[in-house]
Amino acid sequence: KNTQLIQNITMRMWWLITTIAITSFICNSPAYAYDNNPLQDICVAVNDSQASVFVNGKICKDPKLATANDFYFSGHNVSGDVVPGLGFVSTLVDVNKMPGLNTLGMFFGRTELEPQRLAPLHMHPRATELITVLEGTLYIGFLVPDAANFFKSRLFSKILNHGDVFVIPKGLIHIQYNMGNKKATYLSFFNSQNPGFVIIANSIFASNPPISDDVLAKGFQLNKTEIAVLRKKFS
Repeated sequence: KNTQLIQNITMRMWWLITTIAITSFICNSPAYAYDNNPLQDICVAVNDSQASVFVNGKICKDPKLATANDFYFSGHNVSGDVVPGLGFVSTLVDVNKMPGLNTLGMFFGRTELEPQRLAPLHMHPRATELITVLEGTLYIGFLVPDAANFFKSRLFSKILNHGDVFVIPKGLIHIQYNMGNKKATYLSFFNSQNPGFVIIANSIFASNPPISDDVLAKGFQLNKTEIAVLRKKFS
């Protein structure tokens, strides 16, 4: 009986220690969130050089002076600013449009993509993106480097319709293409206050100062005439 009792106590202690270890790992894992967790309830951004608290590149309003309007934005149901030559319009909501977003690790936008148009291949170096389709048909996908062969990648892609949701992991190259015959409208949510936006082709062929033609020609196995054409297209 004593042996059985000791075994039962030992087993319970083992499970307790395991549970504590797992909980500790989850709560303290660096992947739990990207932006640093705030140490105060609210930090409404304000243009006030006399304020004393400066967080995430913004000065914080005195919490006693914060209002509901600091956490409010209107107009996400209408078209935004046209991006010349790319066939889409976006309405982006960041801390400048909604000051209450400061320190909350959020950024979101509404995009309308014209039929048969492509949002350029791009990446967000500081955020995961979650997309919800409101109307239309959207072909979407992201590329993951192949662990077995770093010269290749895996494509994860889906065709999305109204109500479908797709998530794109942080920092991965991805595509959004309207394969339908009518406008596609979708919402994007990012888990960073400043997700970043890197357009792959423009970053390479329209850098300032420019990358050497020899480097680009060798890197893409093209000749210098073709490189010149690409520079003109993306500059």
